[in-house]
Amino acid sequence: MVVDTGGVITVSKSQATVMEELAITTTIGMDGIPLAVREAAVARMPSMIERQATAAVEESSVIIFLVDGQAGLTAADEEIADWLRKNYSDKYVILAVNKCESPRKRIMQASEFWSLGFEPLPISAISGTGTGELLDLVCSGLQKIEESNNLVEEDYVPAISIVGRPNVGKSSILNALVGEDRTIVSPISGTTRDAIDTEFTGPDGQKFQLIDTAGIRKRTAIASAGSTTEALSVNRAFRAIRRSDVVALVIEAMACITEQDYKIAERIEKEGKGCVIVVNKWDTIPNKNQQTASYYEQDVREKLRSLVWAPIVYSTAVAGHSVDKIIVAAIEVEKERSRRLGTSILNQVVQEAVGFKPPPRTRGGKRGRVYYCTQAAIRPPTFVFFVNDAKLFPETYRRYMEKQLRTDAGFSGTPIRLLWRSRRKMGKDEGKPVTKTRENLTSNDRKLVSTTP
Repeated sequence: MVVDTGGVITVSKSQATVMEELAITTTIGMDGIPLAVREAAVARMPSMIERQATAAVEESSVIIFLVDGQAGLTAADEEIADWLRKNYSDKYVILAVNKCESPRKRIMQASEFWSLGFEPLPISAISGTGTGELLDLVCSGLQKIEESNNLVEEDYVPAISIVGRPNVGKSSILNALVGEDRTIVSPISGTTRDAIDTEFTGPDGQKFQLIDTAGIRKRTAIASAGSTTEALSVNRAFRAIRRSDVVALVIEAMACITEQDYKIAERIEKEGKGCVIVVNKWDTIPNKNQQTASYYEQDVREKLRSLVWAPIVYSTAVAGHSVDKIIVAAIEVEKERSRRLGTSILNQVVQEAVGFKPPPRTRGGKRGRVYYCTQAAIRPPTFVFFVNDAKLFPETYRRYMEKQLRTDAGFSGTPIRLLWRSRRKMGKDEGKPVTKTRENLTSNDRKLVSTTP
């Protein structure tokens, strides 16, 4: 397990310098937030990053202390080295001097860091020089675990990614679930820049992998801002959706559902992932009554049509209200996503659906016929319909069949896939002769039969 931490700023610096080093903006995505709140959030950012770095160091077995060979030794490097020696002398620390691309200068660049009390190793992350030696040192510092004779296959651990637009409360939800500040929460847009994985154990003992992602904005907004970092963060968020099992799509209660939310919902359905729609900051809705949630759900269903099958959870992550319901809903969605339906029950549901509404006839009088159906896969549930001709089943009838499957067989919170396969007709081209009976003789054949003595 390799943990990359944020840059640690331990020396006193001006607010402008901190913003420049962290590439923080107090304008983009900060509409409606007072300037004093923005500046206070920027001022707290270095200490929040250092707390996360400290947590990572305490949990690690090997520490890679990375310095800049081109910038040379700095006061911050000396303070970090003193901090590591005083507090973590029992851990294996490797001093890696990065940006040593020149073969002639690399030894001279690294020699400056001997004063930190660690043996410097010159490396170049760009060219890969010295990274092999770095890996050898890392492996030598890891404790060897004896392999047991009875190797047990690791249990399947589902992954739950938390996605949504910026500042909807994704990191707050993650922190509320795990019960500690695993990610930095700030009103500054773009605080979370990478997909952050965190292990979590549910109330029933089931283990999960929680993935906090960066806020996803429109491509046009990212292009106008000119931020390469944000573009990479959004790509990582989409990758997190692809490698997850259940996606918690977070929307803000007081904010209108936008086109961007709809596009994220389409991506979730396209990837075949289970989904839980989380309406966060529910406490900001004024004058709530018993019908407020019903009206809100109706609005969500109309605007996020591709996720009409997803359950909705209302929460307030900052106060920790109803956050546990997100995991409960995700557990149910994962069970539905992994469920197999018996062939006999499945065909009974299909026969009842066809009996209630047969496939439409074509202009030529032909009608589709379903022979049988079987479930071919899970995650997502995939069903194969064996029919006489797949072309005789229009899209409207296929949607009807999907709706009936959900109504009679469940599969809440997960997309399902329906595959239609035409029956193969055996003929001369397949090496078998066609045998004709009196029932399928043509008119010409009948004439020949009647005239034969």
